[in-house]
Amino acid sequence: MISLFEDLRYGLRQLRRSPGFTAVAALTLALGIGANIAIFSLFNSILLSSVPVRDPNHLVILQWFARTKPMSGYSSFGDCAPQIEGSGQSGCSFSYPMFQEIRSKTNVFSSLAAFAGPAELALTGSGPASIARGELVSGDYFQTLGVGAFLGRTLEPADEAPGAEPVAVLSYAYWINMFAGDASAVGRAISLNHVPIVIVGVAEPRFTRLTPGKTQDMWLPLILGQRLGVGWDGPVTTSASDPQHDSGWWLAIVARSKPGRPLKQAAAAVNLVFRNALLYGAKPLFKDSDQPGIALVPVQRGLTGIRSGLAEPLYILLAMVGLILLIACTNVAGLMLARATAREREMAVRFALGAARGRIIRQLLTESALLSTFGAAVGVVLAFWAARSLGAFLVANWPWPFGLKVQLDGRVLSFTVAIATLAAMVLGIVPALRTTGVDVVPALKENAGNGSAISGALKGRFRLGDSLVIGQVALSVLVLAIASLLGRTLVNLKGINPGFDPRQVLLFGINPTLAGYPEPQIRGLYRDLQDRLAALPGVSSVSYSSDALLNGGLWTGQVHIAGQSAKSEVMTQMLAVGPGFFATMRIPLLAGRAFVQSDLGSAQPVAIVNQAFARQFLTGRNPVGSRMDRRAGDKDIENEIIGIVADTKYDQLNKAMGPTAYMPVEGGEAYFEVRAASNPAGLIRAVRQVVGNRDNNLPLLDVRTQSQMVDRLLFNQRLVACLAGLFAVLAIVLVCVGLYGLLSYEVSRRTREIGIRSALGADRRDLLLFVVGQGIAVALVGLAIGVVAALGVTRYMQSMLYGVRPTDPFTFIATAFLVVMVALLACYLPARRAAGVDPMVALRCE
Repeated sequence: MISLFEDLRYGLRQLRRSPGFTAVAALTLALGIGANIAIFSLFNSILLSSVPVRDPNHLVILQWFARTKPMSGYSSFGDCAPQIEGSGQSGCSFSYPMFQEIRSKTNVFSSLAAFAGPAELALTGSGPASIARGELVSGDYFQTLGVGAFLGRTLEPADEAPGAEPVAVLSYAYWINMFAGDASAVGRAISLNHVPIVIVGVAEPRFTRLTPGKTQDMWLPLILGQRLGVGWDGPVTTSASDPQHDSGWWLAIVARSKPGRPLKQAAAAVNLVFRNALLYGAKPLFKDSDQPGIALVPVQRGLTGIRSGLAEPLYILLAMVGLILLIACTNVAGLMLARATAREREMAVRFALGAARGRIIRQLLTESALLSTFGAAVGVVLAFWAARSLGAFLVANWPWPFGLKVQLDGRVLSFTVAIATLAAMVLGIVPALRTTGVDVVPALKENAGNGSAISGALKGRFRLGDSLVIGQVALSVLVLAIASLLGRTLVNLKGINPGFDPRQVLLFGINPTLAGYPEPQIRGLYRDLQDRLAALPGVSSVSYSSDALLNGGLWTGQVHIAGQSAKSEVMTQMLAVGPGFFATMRIPLLAGRAFVQSDLGSAQPVAIVNQAFARQFLTGRNPVGSRMDRRAGDKDIENEIIGIVADTKYDQLNKAMGPTAYMPVEGGEAYFEVRAASNPAGLIRAVRQVVGNRDNNLPLLDVRTQSQMVDRLLFNQRLVACLAGLFAVLAIVLVCVGLYGLLSYEVSRRTREIGIRSALGADRRDLLLFVVGQGIAVALVGLAIGVVAALGVTRYMQSMLYGVRPTDPFTFIATAFLVVMVALLACYLPARRAAGVDPMVALRCE
């Protein structure tokens, strides 16, 4: 320990004697280490953080698998990513009867619970009307998870019984934000979708989520689904209306394993119940050949949530910051190697006085460790700020509300210590070994530092310095190639023509059914709001639709074209729209007419189709005047096609424009499209006032511009492209510094040689070319190695690219050109200094 303290004191003195070197080296390491900590913090929060419940290792999610999907309505809420292998499929949604069957006929779990949602509910009784996200859960949900109450109580099995008083448990964050942390909120009555609900408790603060990325404001018993009128888009429109008799698959089931009971035994018992019910029940949903079954998957792995969409981008970013750290370490190692030249005489004196080689290596490694510690300390500060900013960016731009707590926990701090130690070893071991390999006798001679007595050692060091810069250039080329491909992908996606004009359009959602409006009144409400909004100053036109374009949502259905065989049904995209929709969104009308107000609720249902629909299903006939049948609820509706419009993107930018049928809006939830004459965001306040004046119990949903909606669809691409571009700039700066440092060291070491060349007649141009050529040669070798590595690595990025190949020649040519230009810039200043060497001064100093 005494020797260690001596090494630390001496190392601090050495670093203090060279403040410029210390500052540059520590800052370089701070950038590399800080970038790694920031991305790893995000990686840890999204992909590695444990479920905040009691003993999550004994908690499993039930996942079914089969060759086909169940022959019934199926709804998923993003808890589990669908896993498709070959012709097989899987998921974690079950019907309520199946949940009851498993719960009553198995005794292999300590407890079993189900949940679904969250659903958007209109909250009144606590200030102005607002939207609350409520998750429907079984009565034993909190007991199964091992989550307690911060105030009051949690839900109990008795709350799930028919006729039980409607109750709710608030999340801690919602209690703080909505009720200002008032303890009297427990016991207070609120109204959700005009149903009186009593708040019975607040969940403990640590329980922020079960599925990664999903948040909810409150939890409600499953039995309340019918009274709340909860339904979700898709094949199952009334999945929660009557859970006792519902056959739709919409519930996720979580279970806590019994201590000492193997999961294989529990899985066998559950599979027996599952297969018997679905293969041999009153209404079999599978055949033996479908091979249905259930797997018990730990919740940490099974509940993917946002992890399914962010895993690949985060892995790419983590790999890129790893490359940045390697570039930073090799950069500092080069600086330390150049600095070691000035300390050769010191090392020779130490050896002459009897110091052991291992002792000196330990001293030099201690100095490297101090540098990496300083870099890590500054890096942690940078990382904390960067990680918080990244987390806020994620929350603000994700397609739906979700919670993300990015923090520097024990795992992140352990990662910091690990990479700081690795950095110390990488940047210290080679210079330490080289420095201690000095020849003592020549090094002690006068003027040996620049003489020929140790020329062999110097040449060896120069070759090592070349290798370090070659490595930096190669790694930077790899980072630049990845960043360029991702950047071009983002540009290509943004350059896609969606078929309509997304500029200057303000969107907001509204669901009158949550405020108690019956269907017949909704059409009048929408017509009135359309007129009021159109009268606002700065508004060009207004319309509405059942969903917003490029919102990520998709409604598909089967239709039958009149005149074709009775069994020939086709699948098409569908969208319900109001009068003026095509004019507001600037979708060209190619034939026929658009919808008018009289088409809403008309005795003769009408429809409009796009070009893709006409081309694919109505070839050889006039689409206008044709008829198609579609199923709506329990009745068939025959629609007359009255017009054809141009193709547009529907749910995703990178999908082909498919066949789409437009119908008049009949009721339910809708998105209003307000086209502004200038900035649409400036209309938000006026729009809120118009809706509030019409009915202050109508909360607005998802208020944003159409351009923001498109940006939200491209969130992954924007995140990765922006960060990759930042890392590419950082890599180029580090390479520039590294190449500049190498050539500056070489010029100072070869001052006498340069003076002799100048004295023998070399002019300024020759000296410039001599130094620049040396630097460019090193850069070109690194460039060649980097291009070969990038050609191999970028092939694995195919799934994240759009409109550009992984081996795109233009990308690699542009990358090579940029690297050469940066190398020329880094070489110029040392070359200029070499060209300005006075031969008399250089020779006299020797």
